[in-house]
Amino acid sequence: MAFDLDMIKKVYDRYSTRVDAARKATGKHLTLTEKILYAHLSEGDAQTAFGRGVDYVDFAPDRVAMQDATAQMALLQFMQAGRPQVAVPSTVHCDHLIQAKIGATEDLSTAKDVNKEVYDFLASVSDKYGLGFWKPGAGIIHQVVLENYAFPGGMMIGTDSHTPNAGGLGMIAIGVGGADACDVMAGLPWELKFPKLIGVKLTGKLSGWTSAKDVILRVAGILTVKGGTGAIVEYFGEGARSLSATGKGTICNMGAEIGATTSVFGYDEKIATYLSGTKRADIAELANAVKEHLTGDDEVYANPELYFDQVIEINLDELEPHVNGPFTPDLAWPISKFATAVKENNWPAELEVGLIGSCTNSSYEDITRSASIAKQAIDKHLKTKAEFTITPGSELVRYTVERDGYLGTFESMGGVVLANACGPCIGQWARHTSDPTRKNSIITSFNRNFAKRQDGNPNTHAFVASPEIVTAFAIAGSLTFNPLTDTLTNELGEQVKLDEPMGIEMPIKGYAVEDAGYQAPAEDGSTVEVKVDPKSARLQLLDPFAAWEGVDIKGLKLLIKAKGKCTTDHISMAGPWLKFRGHLDNISNNMLIGAINYFNNTADSVKNELTGEYGPVPATQRDYKAHGIGSIVVGDENYGEGSSREHAAMEPRHLGVRAILVKSFARIHETNLKKQGMLGITFADSNDYDKIQEDDSIDITGLTEFAPGKQLTVVLNHKDGTVESFPVNHTYNAQQIEWFKAGGALNIIRKQMVS
Repeated sequence: MAFDLDMIKKVYDRYSTRVDAARKATGKHLTLTEKILYAHLSEGDAQTAFGRGVDYVDFAPDRVAMQDATAQMALLQFMQAGRPQVAVPSTVHCDHLIQAKIGATEDLSTAKDVNKEVYDFLASVSDKYGLGFWKPGAGIIHQVVLENYAFPGGMMIGTDSHTPNAGGLGMIAIGVGGADACDVMAGLPWELKFPKLIGVKLTGKLSGWTSAKDVILRVAGILTVKGGTGAIVEYFGEGARSLSATGKGTICNMGAEIGATTSVFGYDEKIATYLSGTKRADIAELANAVKEHLTGDDEVYANPELYFDQVIEINLDELEPHVNGPFTPDLAWPISKFATAVKENNWPAELEVGLIGSCTNSSYEDITRSASIAKQAIDKHLKTKAEFTITPGSELVRYTVERDGYLGTFESMGGVVLANACGPCIGQWARHTSDPTRKNSIITSFNRNFAKRQDGNPNTHAFVASPEIVTAFAIAGSLTFNPLTDTLTNELGEQVKLDEPMGIEMPIKGYAVEDAGYQAPAEDGSTVEVKVDPKSARLQLLDPFAAWEGVDIKGLKLLIKAKGKCTTDHISMAGPWLKFRGHLDNISNNMLIGAINYFNNTADSVKNELTGEYGPVPATQRDYKAHGIGSIVVGDENYGEGSSREHAAMEPRHLGVRAILVKSFARIHETNLKKQGMLGITFADSNDYDKIQEDDSIDITGLTEFAPGKQLTVVLNHKDGTVESFPVNHTYNAQQIEWFKAGGALNIIRKQMVS
């Protein structure tokens, strides 16, 4: 649990030489993003990668963090790497597998019983290889990292798409797949395409009902779910400095929803205060000594258009509270226009459930602001109309807000406190409803609201807002209520209006906890045995994927031509499938079952070219694999947006899909495909998507001359005997092409460790 001050000092020592060298090499002032990236260049790239004319660059992250659903596969891969211990500080956090049904105590007890096999595996493998282990109930990975491990100017990778939460403390924190984490834990450089830079200038100061959540909801509306792809977002200005550290974390967390590589704020007094308040004053002292390196140069912020690829300006004095949705986190509505949007779009106005908390909004400040609204409901004799749940982000926060009476306030107004875990945010939730098929509305303070994500019901209209707005809506029970202007009828028949929320950034009595839930690894893990039952339905040791045959790939069947949005939730659903995250073959039975087939507008129904019949996607692909036939998946724009789950790349690879051809990829998913030795290609002309027919036999040629920047060719052999072909693009560099040829990056790591 202890942070490594010597490591942090070494990181800060690099800044003085690297930043000066970068300024000389580039002849310009530097953004904060550039300073952090340059300070973390691997030694081989340290003298050659300054400036932004480079492509892929190798970095040396300071630490790795993994949540339990993704850590299983990441550590199963690491076990094949041949190392006795992880090379950098690494942690595992048990937050995804706890299902919310009744309440915190009962749900946690059930999870420990149901998931015992997985928890025991993660604890033992952490013990053996030197990873810190955060037990179930300790809290959500990103909140725990913010409270214990994040530090200004550091670099971390994590096997969850919301790893950028740590940007709230000035850290470059990037969500990756397990194979990337395996690389870093094995002591190898970590590769990233050098990002574009988006600057967000914040002026003014938040007040009233408006919160940090509304900043990112507004940014999502501006940039959309793919506007940040390939970019790091850097926030600056007086408005940025006025935000609490946890508020900054909220903004960085939800940057994943715009496709950004990560988001970051510069080091300031708010961050220093949070570090001191979470017993890390010595880190703040180290940061104060190099604070000029932990923010962008003054000249950059004075003339941001000269240093960023795109600049957005938001005046916090004028910013309204926002509600985003339904079905996508970038459909942004100012509160003054939301009721009209609900009516005009015929969305269900009655609110069935309001949910607050999650990794995005479960800080002390969030809880106190929401509790101030809940207290008003009690004092003003208002009966809460919708079901209401609270998910604390960590045991540290839960214990502290319970001590200070806030959990009691929520319970008095009818709220149910859930376990310190992801729960409803990722579909780990037993939804209470009399009709699971009817159109309905819920609102959350979570980060993601794709169709079916929270409860598996495509008719659930999920909206996203700040915790205090969610609380107000839950009290009103209607999405047409505007808490800033409208009144409610209380139990006495009186018209009452909710006052503005009041919050406290840091607990006046300080944070407190009896058992944070941390387990340190064994000092010597060489004698620790990691057991995986061969008959287990939840854990399965991995076999290496086969290497490329050395020839063009021909005769592929079209498995599915996915229509419209195809996120990682469509490719590999969470919810009940989380229990199979450590068993590749079993979880592959959910492969692409949420994707919509272009040819029949139906999910999980594709034509089996061997039988002519329609059936489930996984079963169809298993039939092709049994007959030694490869297949191809075709997709639309931003294919694979959403979470970092590499299962969405490993499942097609395991079942024999040879290539993914789409209009464009989301960043993490494209990298995950490459790591697993899969061929991920994009249409040179997006209109060629329309040429692909259901009965095509498809060839991919040019692979014998596979090279960076060189197009490949897709050949469509139509059922009527005609043939069409068109060029396709790829982003593979020389190293990634070697991953493809070897059958995956892990195969290369294994060889390197042996040699």
